Amino acid sequence: MSEYTLRIDGMHCGACVRRASQALAGAQGVEVKEVRVGAARIETSDGPEAVDRAVAALGKVGYPAHLDDVGTLPAGH
Repeated sequence: MSEYTLRIDGMHCGACVRRASQALAGAQGVEVKEVRVGAARIETSDGPEAVDRAVAALGKVGYPAHLDDVGTLPAGH
């Protein structure tokens, strides 16, 4: 499993966090580790395809997102 950090634009409150969390939970192959205003940590064994699905899911609910510059972190870090 690989861990990724996503930067998410347009989030301002707890309701945004809940909405983004729900969107990510529905993305195939994505395990949500943490969501906070402006960022999310996800884990997947599906690689870049799952990251693309997570970004698309966030975009569908109005939150543009992109992979953080840090990129992939080893699981457990």
